Amino acid sequence: MDKERKDPIDKDEEIVQEDIKNETSEEILVEDGQDLVNEEKSGPESEGSDQENIDECEPDFKIKSLENKIKDQEEAILRLNAEYANFRRRTAEEKATIGLYANEKVFNELIPVIDNMKRALEACEDKESPLFVGVDMVYKQLLDALKSSGLESIDAELGQEFDPNLHMAVMQEASDEYEPGKILMVLQKGYKLDKKVLRASMVKVSC
Repeated sequence: MDKERKDPIDKDEEIVQEDIKNETSEEILVEDGQDLVNEEKSGPESEGSDQENIDECEPDFKIKSLENKIKDQEEAILRLNAEYANFRRRTAEEKATIGLYANEKVFNELIPVIDNMKRALEACEDKESPLFVGVDMVYKQLLDALKSSGLESIDAELGQEFDPNLHMAVMQEASDEYEPGKILMVLQKGYKLDKKVLRASMVKVSC
């Protein structure tokens, strides 16, 4: 009977130990709860900070992308403008060339007329006669009109260097005055339309 009954002192110790356990458990629960609260507080802040960094970088990326697109568009526009300018230039040149050479046949038919008028003027003995003056005036007006349309005479003068692109040598003659390859006489004047030779000048060349 005495063994079953506990000493009051022992009971008090058990109560104290039980209280200590309870307090320890409560402290652990409080600490765990505080840690959980801290985690909940720190979690969104960290995520918010990362999101802010993303939000800050995203506008810069978009601006850079737009700048690159604008640059590409500007370069494309410049290329188109250059191509269009070249197209207009080529079209204008072709149009001018077509218009110029469209009259080539007419010029070829007028060149013999010019030759005949010049021969008639050279054959006229009375240079003061009204007929000579009138024909000479018409001759000069015709040359001016043809020149304004693109027809020009080819230069071929005494002592000038022979140019196979512009001159046609029909005679050769030794010369003590000029070295070989020089023009000694112009037998027939040549003509060109812009850069195209319609008739080369017939000349006598030194050899």
